[in-house]
Amino acid sequence: MAEATIRPIDAHAPEEIQCVASRMRDALSEVEGAERGAALYTLEWLEERVRWHLAHPRACVLVAVDSEQQIVGHTIVRAEQDNDGPPYGLISTTYVLPAARRAGLAQRFLHLAEVWFRAETLASCCTWTSASNAPLIALYTRNGYAQWDAGPNDLNGTPMIKLGKLL
Repeated sequence: MAEATIRPIDAHAPEEIQCVASRMRDALSEVEGAERGAALYTLEWLEERVRWHLAHPRACVLVAVDSEQQIVGHTIVRAEQDNDGPPYGLISTTYVLPAARRAGLAQRFLHLAEVWFRAETLASCCTWTSASNAPLIALYTRNGYAQWDAGPNDLNGTPMIKLGKLL
């Protein structure tokens, strides 16, 4: 596969929003299993979640498109703040189609997320993932992230972990 181009999602293209929502479900299915992943959220809810990020003043939705302008991956990032703590960057989701993997897209998404967080003057960033998501954990660990927290279980009882990094 030729190198993909990463760009902001077209907020006025419903098909791009639908594609990202569908890929969010695919990511859940890979980690949780097809039946459990599909049962967590409806596609309509996921589409609304993408739109929520597009309307958020401190969020960014990026897509990777191949030479045929097909979306082969995405990432969603935003500034978050817990209670009275300082704001931080959150990588909400990242997904790359299996056929487009091993070409560095997830690495590029992670790098661009960190660039975006720094531009937003955030001092740290993190992501939550299933404790069983070995590929994502390995990617983040290679990039200087460490486990900051063991969180509650997700809706299906899967243990979650928080991977974080100071910027």
